[in-house]
Amino acid sequence: MSASSMTACDAAEHHAGMTGLHEECGVFGIWAPGQDVSRMTYFALRALQHRGQDSAGIAVGNGKTVLVRKDLGLVTEVFKDEDLQAMQGKVAIGHCRYGTAGAKGWESSQPHLSTIGDVVIALAHNGTLVNFDELRHKLIDAGIPFRSDTDSEVMARLIGYFTSRTSHLRQGIRRTMQLVRGGYAVVLVREDALYAFRDPLGIRPLVLGRLGEGEWVVASETCALSIVGARFVREVRPGEVLRVSDEGISSEEGVAQRGEATCIFEDVYFSRPDSVQDGRSFYKVRHEMGRQLAREAPADVDLVISVPDSGTPAAEGFAAEAGLPFGTGLIKNRYVARTFIAPTQELRERGVRLKLTALADAVAGKRVLMVDDSVVRGTTSKQIVRMLREAGATQVHLRSASPEVVWPCFYGIDTATQDQLISANKSVEEVRDYIGADSLAFLSIEGLLACVPDRGYCAACFNGRYPVSIPKSFYEEKFLPGYTPNVVEARPARADGPAAKPPATP
Repeated sequence: MSASSMTACDAAEHHAGMTGLHEECGVFGIWAPGQDVSRMTYFALRALQHRGQDSAGIAVGNGKTVLVRKDLGLVTEVFKDEDLQAMQGKVAIGHCRYGTAGAKGWESSQPHLSTIGDVVIALAHNGTLVNFDELRHKLIDAGIPFRSDTDSEVMARLIGYFTSRTSHLRQGIRRTMQLVRGGYAVVLVREDALYAFRDPLGIRPLVLGRLGEGEWVVASETCALSIVGARFVREVRPGEVLRVSDEGISSEEGVAQRGEATCIFEDVYFSRPDSVQDGRSFYKVRHEMGRQLAREAPADVDLVISVPDSGTPAAEGFAAEAGLPFGTGLIKNRYVARTFIAPTQELRERGVRLKLTALADAVAGKRVLMVDDSVVRGTTSKQIVRMLREAGATQVHLRSASPEVVWPCFYGIDTATQDQLISANKSVEEVRDYIGADSLAFLSIEGLLACVPDRGYCAACFNGRYPVSIPKSFYEEKFLPGYTPNVVEARPARADGPAAKPPATP
């Protein structure tokens, strides 16, 4: 393990120029004395790889200190067997992320390693803090040095600042949660304990699972629990702080819950189809989205196909509701380079053809309806429509299983500026003309909400209603003329839901 790989630093800026939506990362934490926690974390990150493919990292507490190994690349590229063998301990956290503009180097990877006196901690963060710049300047004024201008380092420094003054790490976490604003799900490890905490609206996801007696895991999604053999217990509650150590697991309120505003794009796209929320798989939710889309925007076609893989559940639902055949019209090559790291738009567009191929035997001579999970920038959709026509499709109709993405996200999705979003710049008919489809329709916001579990959501990307206020310095020049963010109160937490119950030890 090289010396450079034993430090940590991260980044939280949003990246641009990609053809679809991507969330910033996935996180995992495990407390399991006697188990191979580094290898189990590795497997969990493999399950969460869809949430971030640019870098990966693992931090392990061995009772004396914390070791971190991280680098650019896929999980399988970053970690070799000898790395995992060298990182033995009883507690670990892991992180995978997408790359960002302005932070494309090694520094963008996590966990973030820091020290509080003689204590070494490592922190992995999913989300974005909208007031991190203000807090960073206050810490600098207090004499705290920084190696970057990222929000995860701000969080780590705040925790260290308050911990050094209270002599309790949990107190440092609570004081930090009272100051930071935005969406976040965080796992933190010291040499002999695991901590996990979540923003007070539950914007970014985090779940708790149990391995065995005294063995606990936390993760962005339930699919990461399944791969290590853990049983889902519940969601980490908005505003909650969990601590796991030799003393057992404890729970306390870090900051009061302010309602529910779960990111609705977890249902639309981000979470793996086999992950579960409120007792329903995301596959089932997306299948119902497709059925609702067929009710709202039918078409006279011969064949329904999907943009694989994310559009497949909705396409199957559309076909089932419409009584139309569902087929494979596009073949996905899973072994090509990731298109978003190509240096020019021309190469990115060529990358789409490397990743997808139209199946002429399936679409030639047919009127084809293609279902995708969303239409964000439109460039990928335009190329796919062209490919289908070149393969012989006589008509190509496009249906989006989500509403129009009109507003930028500031809580952890990569739509940092509104000019990237085609639906913020064009009408539906203008988008259809740009893409070259014979028809285009989007699922309505009301239709989407009818398909997802009954809870509070952040749907700001669709309706511009932001549940967390955004400092002007953070969003300045990120909206198009005529667009102004509307800050609204989140929906109250469910009186009978797991997120509404007072924190208690599981």
